[in-house]
Amino acid sequence: MEIIELGRSIRSRDPARPSWAEVIFAYPGLHAVLWHRMAHFLWRWRLRGLARFVSHLGRFLTGIEIHPGATIGRRLFIDHGMGVVIGETATVGDDVTIYHGVTLGGLSWNPGKRHPDIESEAVIGAGAQVLGPIRVGRGAKVGANAVVTSAVPPGVTVVGIPARPPAEHAQDPSVGYGLPRAPLDPVGEQLAAMREELDRLRAEIEALRPRRPDAAD
Repeated sequence: MEIIELGRSIRSRDPARPSWAEVIFAYPGLHAVLWHRMAHFLWRWRLRGLARFVSHLGRFLTGIEIHPGATIGRRLFIDHGMGVVIGETATVGDDVTIYHGVTLGGLSWNPGKRHPDIESEAVIGAGAQVLGPIRVGRGAKVGANAVVTSAVPPGVTVVGIPARPPAEHAQDPSVGYGLPRAPLDPVGEQLAAMREELDRLRAEIEALRPRRPDAAD
């Protein structure tokens, strides 16, 4: 049964190590996937109104919105989950991890493929926005609060707005938010760049300043 497979996956991947009772009765990520299975089944049978109603119930009970048209793989791990939104044409592979506040959304009002494809074993950090018909490769990591609008190659970590690989590629695989091992300080990085630019301008000004007549004495 899928509920058993999901439960085992959650217990092995959640560092809180919840009991079976916690997973079955008090884990919204598991409930959201099961509600989506029912809604997706109805959607495929063209019972669109009923599918949307079932999906709405799942959202009301879990705080996780998965469109019934989305395709979800096996052992999806939605940790915490509140505020997760997965759009109609999104696809999610096997063993993907998604944290709270994530949006797999679209950038177009036009019908058709407009949501991302998340390949197996990817990690989408808390608050990340993955937008448009792009692909996040197998085993890739999207850092917390990143905004991703272009493809992410397999195994690559991206952070920031717009999302891109950090200068330091070393990763700690235990960091569930998809961040590099080195601390990220975008404000500090910008200040350092400004100081470097200021020093360069000062040096140029000094080079252009005429020498005083007594400079040779």
